[in-house]
Amino acid sequence: MVSEQVASILYPALLGGVGGLTRGVVGLLKALSLRRKILWGYYAITVGVALIIGVFTGLIFNFDYRLSLLAGYAGTDILEGIYKSFAVQKVYVGSVKAGKK
Repeated sequence: MVSEQVASILYPALLGGVGGLTRGVVGLLKALSLRRKILWGYYAITVGVALIIGVFTGLIFNFDYRLSLLAGYAGTDILEGIYKSFAVQKVYVGSVKAGKK
C-alpha cells in the first residue's frame, strides 16, 4: 500500500511526465503532418527533456492533478519562453564614413 505522502509526490510527478510526453507526441504529429524530416536523435532528447521538465513542474504545481498534467505539458514552452526572453541577440554595427570637409 502506498502511503499518502508518497502518493502526493508520485502522482503529480507521473502526471507531469505524461504531460511532457504528450507534448512530445503532439510535436511529432505536427512535424509529420507538415512532412518535415524527423531527426530521431533530436526528437528522443527533446522528449526526454520534456519528461524531466514535466516531472518537476508537476511536483511544483501539485495543487490539483489536472494542474500537474497541464504544467507538464506546458513546462517546455515555459522554459523556452524564459530562455528566449534572456537570449542575447547579435547586434551588427556598420562602419560610418565621415563626410568630406
